[in-house]
Amino acid sequence: MATLIRSAKSGSNWAPNDLRAFNIQVIRQDAPTFFGQQELPIPQNISPIIWNNVAAPPGIQLSKVEQHFFAYLEDAMRMPPGEESLVDDFAVFLLSMLDYDNGYRVVHTRKEMSFYMCGSRVDAKADVTVIERRGPLFQYILLVQEDKRYQSGEDPEPQVIAEAIAAFHQNNRTRDSINLPPLESHIFPAITLVGTAATFYKITITRDLLFAVEGGAYPLNATIVHKFVPSVPDLVNYAAVGMIPLENRRILLQCFEAFKQFLLTELFHCRVKRRLELVAYTEC
Repeated sequence: MATLIRSAKSGSNWAPNDLRAFNIQVIRQDAPTFFGQQELPIPQNISPIIWNNVAAPPGIQLSKVEQHFFAYLEDAMRMPPGEESLVDDFAVFLLSMLDYDNGYRVVHTRKEMSFYMCGSRVDAKADVTVIERRGPLFQYILLVQEDKRYQSGEDPEPQVIAEAIAAFHQNNRTRDSINLPPLESHIFPAITLVGTAATFYKITITRDLLFAVEGGAYPLNATIVHKFVPSVPDLVNYAAVGMIPLENRRILLQCFEAFKQFLLTELFHCRVKRRLELVAYTEC
């Protein structure tokens, strides 16, 4: 693999060969191994209407959240050619409904990022990101990429890994701007979506990998990406039906709830807050 040709390209043009060229390996795991728990949690405060009905039930006054869930679900399942915003809109709504934007977190679409590859600056753009904002600290903490193979043949897996490299680079640039030391490594939770069918990832990015990509070199140490495909009853038709069947929906909502544990922890924030206070005190 060290002999593979490496050239600068945007994150949207990354393909499986780029993963092999930089010694990045994707390993599938089962639910207990991936999430670290035997039983997945039911989302807190999930509406019984959403939990128990395939479609919006007629003759019932629905809440705004319930109305929007069924509307976004229906739109995202249409997947018309060239209309990726429908899936992105569903992702933004779902993350908000499940409190991924709680506290200092906000959800953005189409955020521009960049990183260096083979000596050149290249761009990357995740369809949806969750960003944590605390004062001057602005950190990417989750990435979502639509699976566009149904219309363009693009594989979302290499793309979302390239986006994680870009997010790591951008996060360390932000840290440097406020006199915080760079992170040596970080695990980015990430999701790919085809319609409303999600696949979950934990993408470990290290400075060693970042430097290898910057210089176009083959890393001696493999980068391991863990992947989880929800164990829905009909996996063959999972991409086609997504969250429409109730069995699928319940499993997916539980996966999303369990996945929140991989966002940045409060312990990290306390350390950052203390560091910012020390920097402010020193500058006074």
